[in-house]
Amino acid sequence: MANILVVGAAGFIGSHMVKMLLSLGHEVVSFDNLSSGHRDAVLGGRFVLGDLADHLSLDKLFDESHFDGVMQFASSIQVGESVRDPSKYYRNNLVNTLNLLDAMVRHDVRHLVFSSSAAVFGEPCAIPINESHPLCPLTPYGQSKLMVERILADYDHAYGLKSVSLRYFNAAGADPDGLLGERHDPETHLIPLALRAALGHIDRLTIFGNDYATPDGTCIRDYVHVEDLCHAHRNALEYLFSGAASDAFNLGNGQGFSVQEVLKTVEEVTARRVPANLGSRRSGDPARLVADSDKAKTLLHWSPKHADLRTIISHAWQWEMRSLAI
Repeated sequence: MANILVVGAAGFIGSHMVKMLLSLGHEVVSFDNLSSGHRDAVLGGRFVLGDLADHLSLDKLFDESHFDGVMQFASSIQVGESVRDPSKYYRNNLVNTLNLLDAMVRHDVRHLVFSSSAAVFGEPCAIPINESHPLCPLTPYGQSKLMVERILADYDHAYGLKSVSLRYFNAAGADPDGLLGERHDPETHLIPLALRAALGHIDRLTIFGNDYATPDGTCIRDYVHVEDLCHAHRNALEYLFSGAASDAFNLGNGQGFSVQEVLKTVEEVTARRVPANLGSRRSGDPARLVADSDKAKTLLHWSPKHADLRTIISHAWQWEMRSLAI
């Protein structure tokens, strides 16, 4: 049993992580400022309301508990917003994470799992994307994640802070028990938007371009179930506890689904039509983003258990229906 600090614990992936860690018998302290998360999504353990920008709050947190490891999920995640307001992204994703790292060093906590992103790669040179792919982010969001990865390498060399950076492709799905799901405001992810369009909660979904070099003309993405991401974080922390070196890993299913395939599957799962409009392409949207996760499978002993698109959408649909009843 370990004592683990989960930062950004009230968000989509962080809340699922807390639930899993508690089920495995770990002690968990959740830290979140609730700027975008939800207090009721943290289903147990100790909750601390605090902000990574507050150095005194961080020192108090680390003085009160000795943590065996830290998981950092707290970040702003809207790619388009990062282009319009880069200051927010560099402050929240970069500066605030630096504050966390400094607190860890001051209090001799040496194991971190960092929530990174496939956005560090930019326009793909080859599909599937492995860890040796060039790192050329197209947006401040991707830049902020890559900057943290580079800082982590320096903190390892200088201070012995060991870390694993997990580069998600498209996080999706929901807790299979139906207790947790996506609650972003605003919501920008395709699957929950398609489900809400099917429910009539939004008038229409917008498809951003249908003239890409793909079989049906719409973008192809690699969707990885949130519970599978949590398993990867757990394995990554155990990997660090075993004395392994700092590293970065891609996390995806290794298969891609187009926007049209997602909408078709949503209609099959919900038995409802998804009304949609065609919009123009978004700047910086590659035609295909698909992960090569062989490195994580080999070194972290990780493989996705919920790789089927229908399963991912069914779990998300279960959450949407439950959230209506709350």
